[in-house]
Amino acid sequence: MNNHFLYLITVLIWGSTWIAINYQLGDVALEASITYRFALAAFILFLFAKIKQLPMLFSLKQHGLFAAFGICLFGLNYLLLYSAQQHINSALTCIAFSTLMIMNIVNTRIFYKTKITTQVYVGGAFGLFGIVTLFWPQLTDITIGAATFLGLGLCLLGSFSASIGNMLSIKNQKNNVPIMPANAWGMLYGAMFTGLAVIFQGKQFSFSFEIAYVSSLVYLSLFGSVIAFGCYLTLMTRIGAHKTSYANILFPAIAVLISTLVEGFHWSEYTVVGLSFILLGNLVLLTKFSLLPRFFSNK
Repeated sequence: MNNHFLYLITVLIWGSTWIAINYQLGDVALEASITYRFALAAFILFLFAKIKQLPMLFSLKQHGLFAAFGICLFGLNYLLLYSAQQHINSALTCIAFSTLMIMNIVNTRIFYKTKITTQVYVGGAFGLFGIVTLFWPQLTDITIGAATFLGLGLCLLGSFSASIGNMLSIKNQKNNVPIMPANAWGMLYGAMFTGLAVIFQGKQFSFSFEIAYVSSLVYLSLFGSVIAFGCYLTLMTRIGAHKTSYANILFPAIAVLISTLVEGFHWSEYTVVGLSFILLGNLVLLTKFSLLPRFFSNK
């Protein structure tokens, strides 16, 4: 699939998942909802692999990598981020999670000796400045205290877990493991991990049969997990984790645009300036001033 299309699909889907996540909040424990999400996503991928006759038998060592990959990206990452939001607002969570791009830049340099160009640093700086500006009004209402630092710490740990998961995905593909089988096993192990978290915390595996809950769960599993993660992790191997992770800065901007259409969100000068810098950062990263094909080169 074309790299431009992979990038666009990832951003558009993850920019819309916040709507579905809102319908997941309620009587069902968040940890249980995460478990259902990735268990269903794993089932879909295993079914797809069966239909396409993809190889699904791997060595014990490979399963060790799958487990680590799944726990980091589909388990611990989500548990920490959801826990963080109990202490800080979504704006601060979004900004903290945007540091994933920085973590990926550092980790790809450490693990894979990837050369990072000035273009990446400049584009990333514009993007991070744009995110902070976009959410500045919400940030001014934050009371600095122990709860805030705890929330930020959990969010940064979640981002770091996601970054390690990204690195392990690259490792799987360097070992010639196709994306679909690796994601299927990874999501299964991630669901098992979050399922154990539900048990150890003494929470219940309750379920809601309301249309809003079920439909949002299906959307998050099929589109937010199977399709979006498939596109994101494929693109990461092709153009690098440091460039692909800019999608994590772009999707809050997409969420704002959707909120404008769906919820009547009113723009302010912060919205305009923030979105402008986010788009400018993306332009710098993608085009290298007019050489669009270079960014999406497989080299």
